[in-house]
Amino acid sequence: MARGHLPSLPSARGWSVIAGLLCAPLVLSGCKEQNKYAAPPPTKVTVATPTRSPVTLYAEFTGNTAPVASVDLEARVQGFLESIDYRDGEAVKKGRVLFKIEPAQYQAQVDLQQAQLDGAKAKQVNAQREYDRQATLGQKEVATQRNVDDAQTNLASANAQVAASEASLKLAKTSLAYATVTAPFDGVVTRRLANIGALVGSSGPTKLATILQVDPLYVYFNITEQQQINLRDALAKQGKTLKTMREDGMEMPIEVALSADTAFQYAGKVDYIAPQVETATGTLQLRGVLENKNVALVPGLFVRVRVPVGKLDDALLVDDTAVMSNQTGSYVMVVGNNNVVEQRQVTPGALQGQLRVITKGLSADDKVVIGAIQRAVAGNTVAPVSGAMAAAPTGPKPAPASLTPGTGASKP
Repeated sequence: MARGHLPSLPSARGWSVIAGLLCAPLVLSGCKEQNKYAAPPPTKVTVATPTRSPVTLYAEFTGNTAPVASVDLEARVQGFLESIDYRDGEAVKKGRVLFKIEPAQYQAQVDLQQAQLDGAKAKQVNAQREYDRQATLGQKEVATQRNVDDAQTNLASANAQVAASEASLKLAKTSLAYATVTAPFDGVVTRRLANIGALVGSSGPTKLATILQVDPLYVYFNITEQQQINLRDALAKQGKTLKTMREDGMEMPIEVALSADTAFQYAGKVDYIAPQVETATGTLQLRGVLENKNVALVPGLFVRVRVPVGKLDDALLVDDTAVMSNQTGSYVMVVGNNNVVEQRQVTPGALQGQLRVITKGLSADDKVVIGAIQRAVAGNTVAPVSGAMAAAPTGPKPAPASLTPGTGASKP
């Protein structure tokens, strides 16, 4: 550089670089303000307090249905099947004619025995007259004692012949009656096992069909040894025993549902308790009886049977979907102080419609998470939104009766 000359100024490109360096801190300062972290709002979950309602406690069993009566309809006399007077599977009334076996030969036997009886009665009348005559003559000493004795013997023989003829006529009428097979009670008749024109009764009674009485209907089920002990203890609190329950006719109500049904639609009562335990299974058999007017239930079904064993006057219930489980047991998510989620271990009870009874672990004012449950993580803060539990079932159910005559609620 020559002395006396001013230093040369930066070029336009140089000025732009310098300006960029001077502005860099300002730019960085602006970026830092735009990327400042803002916490997301708390997750919204739906909560509701438990429903409070009286609840009947039940013991549930597996049982099977059976007819009150089942009778094989048999041909007890020999002959050709003349007619079948019902449709397979038809419900019939007591006394309804179902089968007819050709009656001609049996009617002829009745006529023959009736004729023989008439002849025997005529001889009886004549023998009675002869005896009366000989007895009168004997008193006057006109006839010998032998003649009187002979007349008395003939009368006794005539009386015996009348009795024998009457018995033969009764047997003939019975055989004639067997030629017509009728329903012994109201019931449903199975399909026919013989066709019109078939020879039946030739080598003994021939099964023609079966009639079942299905209204009412029996339900058999078994209770375990522990359940027997519980029942005994419940009765003992009332000064009763199984013996007095049988002898006094105390009623124990039951409810029945098909295996695929959720609702127990059929109501009845226990009418039989076995006098001994089955040694092979260690169980005691009970039998319930149900009305079955519409034949909604048929014999041979596997059904679910429940028996009321107690009552909770003020039970807590929550949506069944809110109850979850892990290795430690069942739990629900509860929103506590400061809207912090808590996992609460509970003891679930019976299902009532869409609600589950909680017997332990909850209080009436707990806020149970019932919506967006997957977002409720223990320890996190949430924004609770008020909701409502599912409606309690309102279907009609028989009132639980006590284990004493009359009505009332049994206590466990």
